[in-house]
Amino acid sequence: MGRIIFYEDRNFQGRSYECMSDCPDMSSYMSRCHSCRVESGCFMVYDRPNYMGNQYFMRRGEYADYMSMFGWNNCIRSCRMIPMHTGSFRMRIYEREHFGGQMHELMDDCDSIMDRYRMSNCMSCHVMDGHWLMYEQPHYRGRMYYFGPGEYRSFSNMGFSNMRFMSMRRIMDPC
Repeated sequence: MGRIIFYEDRNFQGRSYECMSDCPDMSSYMSRCHSCRVESGCFMVYDRPNYMGNQYFMRRGEYADYMSMFGWNNCIRSCRMIPMHTGSFRMRIYEREHFGGQMHELMDDCDSIMDRYRMSNCMSCHVMDGHWLMYEQPHYRGRMYYFGPGEYRSFSNMGFSNMRFMSMRRIMDPC
């Protein structure tokens, strides 16, 4: 079971809100959020309600001033708990939307799809096992996005029209 505590101000000051599951809109609990503490579990936090906008992966630890750390202009507005996965990991990535073009199956982290597969773009994927983070730049840099089990036929239809995913990492933390 995960547990994250959000605070209105930096350095764990001000009103707080404790969350132990997904929260699509934190605005009814607090007007702003500038620091948080993850006591257990792993979470994705988002700067817009309903799991939209920029997102960041948080594992157990303290984030006294995450806005400076992440380079965000906005504060946390929603969060999603990432379930613990203990089995194997498997994901297929595709060069084009709707599972078209080159296809490669991953079972481990990939720090550069260009170096490993000579693939310049990834426009759709099918996560069969595990939970993954995909990054816009090689070597796990730039903006990150969470992908759980399921089919993702078109990244552009999901609001990632200007995104290019260039590296992928399994979420393996016991958190």
